[in-house]
Amino acid sequence: MQVYSQAYCNSLPKFDRSVSLVSWAYNEEEIIENFVRRADALLASCVDDYEIVIVDDGSNDRTPLILSRLMTEIQHLRVLTNEVNRNVGFSSRRAVAAASKDYIFWQTVDWSYDIGLLRIFLEMLKTHDVVAGVRRAPVKIQMRLIKPLVLFFKIFGLKHLTQRSDTVLKALVSVINYSLIRLLFGLQLSDYQNVVFYPAQIIQPLITTAEADSSFANPELLFKAIMKGASIAEAPINFIPRSAGQAKGTRFKAIKASILDIFKFWWKWRVLARIDKAPGGRVARLNPAQWPQS
Repeated sequence: MQVYSQAYCNSLPKFDRSVSLVSWAYNEEEIIENFVRRADALLASCVDDYEIVIVDDGSNDRTPLILSRLMTEIQHLRVLTNEVNRNVGFSSRRAVAAASKDYIFWQTVDWSYDIGLLRIFLEMLKTHDVVAGVRRAPVKIQMRLIKPLVLFFKIFGLKHLTQRSDTVLKALVSVINYSLIRLLFGLQLSDYQNVVFYPAQIIQPLITTAEADSSFANPELLFKAIMKGASIAEAPINFIPRSAGQAKGTRFKAIKASILDIFKFWWKWRVLARIDKAPGGRVARLNPAQWPQS
């Protein structure tokens, strides 16, 4: 059994395929430069042929100016601009469609997910169609009213649902989102809102028929990949609390849009059965023994 340690990661030669990291930003002047420089350094350490594609989602702060300056310094950076704020679904699809490399993955501009083992995640794409991140580091829930809900999920063996976010509200939103998707779509993954790695030949055709404009955009692609017969491997990618700027995902408007999309597409795809399932779609669940705790 292969153990995916940091030492193993460091022993791997640079990835021999090209890679696109895509992201999207709305009013992120406090953190956007750090994100770009961090992404560039990480990619340069494990792959020769890469690009960073960022969609500026109609920002009205200094984000566009900072990105424009960085493009003159970092040759791998490409920036696309939405004239108005279009939200995560549209922006993510635009970023993926613009990517030009063999493999595509995304990271949030607040660097919410620990992709320090990036070279291992890329290597896993040689034996699986898709690699999906799973959060597993515990988050301490301190509010008494939330603890019964946490206990409920622990009783049913879904410990990872208490390991999701840096605030109680974000954790609760994440739990509800996960529970609805798991119940309504039967998608047997341990996480739906995390970093995901795809071959361009799989994800770019999928986004041409993608429909969700909310944060349901990521679960939609995972669901459709399974329905197309893709094999998905889980890998541990833990949550990192935001250090600056303001998160947009827990605004009421964003939560409402996501929940509405979940029920709308459940009705369309599952009840009305407008998506055919190809053979072969499967999930290789995370094996903790292969991944030493950092």
